[in-house]
Amino acid sequence: MANWKPLIVQSDGTLLVEAAHPDYGALRDHLLRFAELVKTPAHFHEYRLSRISLWNAAASGGTPEDVLRLLHEQSRCPLPLDLQQQVLVEMNKYGSLVLEAGDGCLILRGARELLEEVRHLPELKEHLASRKRTVLEIKQLSRGIVKRLLAKHGHPVKDVAGYVEGAPLPLRLRTKTRRGHAFLLRPYQQTAAAAFATAGSGVVVLPCGAGKTVVGIAALAHAQTHTLVLTPNIVAARQWVREVLDKTDLDPALVGEYSAERKEIRPVTVTTYQMLSYRGSQSGRQAPHFERLNGQPWGLIIYDEVHLLPAPIFRLTADLQSTRRVGLTATLVREDGAESDVFSLIGPKLHDVPWKEMEAQGYIAEARCCEINVSMPYDWRVRYTEANIRQKYRIASENPLKLEVVARLLEQHAGDRILIIGQYLDQLDAAARAFQAPLITGRMPTAERDALYEQFRQGAIKLLIVSKVANVAIDLPDANMAIQLSGSFGSRQEEAQRIGRVLRPKADGSASSFYTIVTRDTVDRETAGKRQLFMTEQGYAYRVLDAETLLKEGLPT
Repeated sequence: MANWKPLIVQSDGTLLVEAAHPDYGALRDHLLRFAELVKTPAHFHEYRLSRISLWNAAASGGTPEDVLRLLHEQSRCPLPLDLQQQVLVEMNKYGSLVLEAGDGCLILRGARELLEEVRHLPELKEHLASRKRTVLEIKQLSRGIVKRLLAKHGHPVKDVAGYVEGAPLPLRLRTKTRRGHAFLLRPYQQTAAAAFATAGSGVVVLPCGAGKTVVGIAALAHAQTHTLVLTPNIVAARQWVREVLDKTDLDPALVGEYSAERKEIRPVTVTTYQMLSYRGSQSGRQAPHFERLNGQPWGLIIYDEVHLLPAPIFRLTADLQSTRRVGLTATLVREDGAESDVFSLIGPKLHDVPWKEMEAQGYIAEARCCEINVSMPYDWRVRYTEANIRQKYRIASENPLKLEVVARLLEQHAGDRILIIGQYLDQLDAAARAFQAPLITGRMPTAERDALYEQFRQGAIKLLIVSKVANVAIDLPDANMAIQLSGSFGSRQEEAQRIGRVLRPKADGSASSFYTIVTRDTVDRETAGKRQLFMTEQGYAYRVLDAETLLKEGLPT
């Protein structure tokens, strides 16, 4: 045990943690429960207490006393009074406003002073059914809108108004899948499903490759009701159909795909966010597919990859608050700042397990992350210097010398199942030509994509080049290496999803590799640091290598 403490707590909610401290690993796992990682300079990692992080901590059963006790025990200096007040105020907010079922309306209860404060919000007036001194009566159809509105004004609502039961759907989980494999929920999957059963709605956070789909299926088996599953793309939707049929005793006639190609509405219906929000060519037109699906007797809605939930779906989700909801994600990070919408409309965080803890237990593969810094050719550097900021990022991302590094990595990883991932199609086309490998983009028909994925699973293809269409919900369990050529501007969620492509545990227990190639002394390097934040928060370290040394000497042991 070190004789100095690792934490410096500032009054604005900033927490500075000494990265080299021997207790940092254990402290990091505690901080994940109520704080967010902001940046990772060499010596002190910076965390921040936010409204959402503290609300989620309170909703998960944490108390202000727990948080302040940990900060006091680990801080080098006395805790600032402003900081203590922030923790107490924000965590005590959750549960201060409670939404209950009433007679023909919803009842919002809370302290009289708090109700008076929210009563006078201009946006709230149209959603009030009537005015009373001791409670606010809310229109039934305004349930989601009011929760979203109050969260944006800093007042999280604890919703106990109950749910419709939906049409019944008897089913059981199999003990042996249709594919002939033994099937049993893992302990953390059982815990996550039990948390949903208790709460009725909320978000389950698990690493990529840890079986989030299985948690959704377990929620379906608990609810025993007609269920709508929303996914980010058609490939994911079809994977859900296969998994539901594989792991439950449902007849195939009871599970349907609602897509551009098929319009099957069945007791378990799987569709995409794009279908639900589609409005056709007329911008003012109601979403026809949402209207059709919303008329069904659903008792449960599953939001797959809820961190990707598009903004239009939030508006539609506000109308679905009387239905049980479970969101599944690897990270609650959203690049658009809409975390409060997820909290208010889907529900609070129900279950979260640090990635490194899952790795230590063998539920996900060990991932060795490496950043390789490469120089830029002189003529490209001239173009870069003269470009605007967006052009700079693309020029640096498409640096042609990156392909030389890829060639060397492929040579040293011969025999591995490898994905090359990138943002820009011209760059990916060049890689496909250079390495004689198939390229999958959004322009490729779904049937062709599925065929290539299946060849990769079977081992007929060992190298695939993929655009961002493969960021999420692609089941390639044998992929054990990924090379990232370029990515979205500083997207933490994208980095987590791409690393997740190689996290399925391998039969021999071997580790996976993730390489990100960046152009040194450019915005490409700066945004790479931002992308890596979430994984650093989870305890992953990026080893930094020099491309020139790699090309001469190969990878170090």
